[in-house]
Amino acid sequence: MQGYVHGGVKGKEGLTYKDNLEELRPGKGEVKIQLKAAGLNHRDLSVPKRRSNGDPEVILGSDGAGVVSEVGEGVDSVKVGDEVLINPGIGWKETSAVPPEGFQIVGFPGNGTFAESIVLPEENAVPKPASMSYEMAASYGIAALTAYRALFTRGQLKSEQTVFIPGIGGGVATFLLQFAKAIGARVIVSSRSEEKRKRALELGADVVLSNEEDWGEATQDEEIDLVIESVGAATINRSLDLLMRGGTLVIFGSSTGDTAEINLRSFFYGQYNFLGSTMGSAEEFSAMLEFATKHSVEPIIDTTYKLIHIEKAFDHLSEAKQFGKVVITM
Repeated sequence: MQGYVHGGVKGKEGLTYKDNLEELRPGKGEVKIQLKAAGLNHRDLSVPKRRSNGDPEVILGSDGAGVVSEVGEGVDSVKVGDEVLINPGIGWKETSAVPPEGFQIVGFPGNGTFAESIVLPEENAVPKPASMSYEMAASYGIAALTAYRALFTRGQLKSEQTVFIPGIGGGVATFLLQFAKAIGARVIVSSRSEEKRKRALELGADVVLSNEEDWGEATQDEEIDLVIESVGAATINRSLDLLMRGGTLVIFGSSTGDTAEINLRSFFYGQYNFLGSTMGSAEEFSAMLEFATKHSVEPIIDTTYKLIHIEKAFDHLSEAKQFGKVVITM
């Protein structure tokens, strides 16, 4: 079996494309999926950095879609031949404030989707809507689930409100924009890229900000109810300065650093809510797919690469030039 693995050496040097990987059989309650497409996430760039020298090989990749090729004992929710997409969250069934103990994400510590097949618990194989291509279906996963929970479960966004999304362009951010516009909310985004700002306007953004301008001056007539942050240290204080008193900031990532300094007095006088968010439950995954189908929200696919050229896909994502999802086809 062909696949893209990390092991042996920490960091990018431990990434290897192999064509002799062992193909597993499903056990009790498991299914085997012959993958047709997989989605690339920033998680796939960070996992190799977090591992250590000497760690065993693991197939990377969290998102995917394909056809059920084999089922284990006791499986009754899907059958051989079913077209499915993968819910990348393992062990989080009901919506809750935090993931349960034992929650894992496909692609580490277990094997992931950058291979010709994968074995998963049957509940993680979700029926693929007939209207979706495999490439589209493989693009939801982490990005759409993260966006849905951050906006609606944690952020409680309503149609009459305004949300600010700094750093438009990545998979989660584009879903945030599409989901917010789907309910009629007002959306403000930012980017250092003029091209990404133009694309955001085409997707329905109401206001676009460049990183170089004074955000406060540009939005002085706006009441921003919600900020969804993922940039982190570089923008967290600028984002807080835009938030209306009593507003909410939800953060799900920190691409520019994990440590930031904020003015606590301004924060508590402003009566702000500061919430963390990660992924989502199986219930939220189902609700997200229902929402996306109802509102005809389709993933924005930036670029598609074949599995054998996956290293080029990693390089493309690491340059942060994409708008939407980077997809791998098998």
